Amino acid sequence: MNKITFLGTAGDSFVSGKQIRASGGIIIRLGEVQLHLDPGPGALARAKEHGINLRANTAVLVSNNNLLHCNDVNAVIDAMTYGGMDKKGVLVSNKSFLEGSDNEKSLLSNVQKSFVEKIVMMEKGQKLGIENVEIHALDADGPDPNTIGFKILAPDFTLVYTSDTKYSREIIKEYEGADILILNVPMPGEEKAENQLNSSSATKIIKKINPKLSIISHFGIKMIKGDPLYEGREIQKASKVQVLIAKDGLSISPRSYSAKSDQKRLSTFKDQDTGEVKEDLIEKKEEIEQRRQEDSKGEEREISEEPVEDPGDKDIQQADIEEDGGEGRIDGEENIGEKYTAKEENKEKKEEKRSNEHEEHQEHLNF
Repeated sequence: MNKITFLGTAGDSFVSGKQIRASGGIIIRLGEVQLHLDPGPGALARAKEHGINLRANTAVLVSNNNLLHCNDVNAVIDAMTYGGMDKKGVLVSNKSFLEGSDNEKSLLSNVQKSFVEKIVMMEKGQKLGIENVEIHALDADGPDPNTIGFKILAPDFTLVYTSDTKYSREIIKEYEGADILILNVPMPGEEKAENQLNSSSATKIIKKINPKLSIISHFGIKMIKGDPLYEGREIQKASKVQVLIAKDGLSISPRSYSAKSDQKRLSTFKDQDTGEVKEDLIEKKEEIEQRRQEDSKGEEREISEEPVEDPGDKDIQQADIEEDGGEGRIDGEENIGEKYTAKEENKEKKEEKRSNEHEEHQEHLNF
C-alpha cells in the first residue's frame, strides 16, 4: 500500500499557535516502509486522529531545525520504540537538528537518540537507501542555513519535498524527474518572505519541473487570509499542472501519478502506433463478421424449412401484416397457418382494400 498523509499544513507560528492548521508533518507510506517527514507540534495527536500507527515508522526525516519541522521528533521516536523497549528505526536529519547551529542547541534528546538503530546526518548531494527506497538530500536555501530538501525514489514513483527554501534556478534543477512535487508555500501571490516561497515563485518551479502532480502546503497566516484554494487555482491555471491544496488529514495514493503506471499506459498507446492494437481490433471485427455470417446462414436455413406459400397470396399476407402492426413477420409456423386460413375466408374484403392502397403496399413490399 502506498499513501501520502498530511498530519499538518501550518507554515508559521501564527497558524500553528492558534491551531488554524496542524503541524504534525507528513506520513509517506511505501509498502512496508513508512517515513515520517518533519514531525512538528502535535504529531502524536494528529497521527491518532488520522489513523496513523507511529509504531510502523521505519524512519523519521528532518529537513531543518524550525520547531514546525522537528518539535515532536523526540515524542515520535519514543512512541515508535515503546520508550526504547523496542529499539528500531532510522533518524535521518540535517546537521542543525542533530548538532545545533550558531544560535541554537541540538533539539534531539540524548535519551531518544539511543532508542533508534541508526542516526544519519545528511547534507545536500548525499544519498541513503532504506530497503527498496532511495533518499536524496537536496539543496535548499531556507532560514536554517543547513536546510535540506528530500527526493524520495520509490519503486513506482519519485517524490520531491522542497522544505523551506527560496526560489533558485540552481536549486530547482535537483527537482527534475519528480512525479509528485510537494512545495512549502507560506506566502500568497508575490508577497515576500525571507528564504521562503510564495505563489508566484512556486508557479515558476512547477512550470519548470512539470510534475504529474504538485501539492502546496505549509501555509502562513497571510496565505490563510488570502485563501489557499484561490492561490492553488491560480497556480494551476498558470502552470497547467494539476495542483492540490493540502489540508490537514489529506491522504492521496501516489500510484495514480507514478512513472511506471504511466509507462504502462504509454506502452499501450505505442502499441496503437505499431499496429498491434489495430490488429487486435481487426481480429475482433472479423470474429463479429463471422458470427453475423453464421447467424445469417442460420436464418436462411430456418426460412428454407418453413412451408412454401402460394405466391399469389403474398399481397394478401402483406395486408394482413399491416393490420397486425407488422407482427406477422415473427410469428411461428403454427400462427402463420392460422393466419393463412383467415386470409382465405376474408379474401374478397382484403382484395378490395389492397386495390385501394396498392401504392402504399408496393412501397412496403420494396422495403
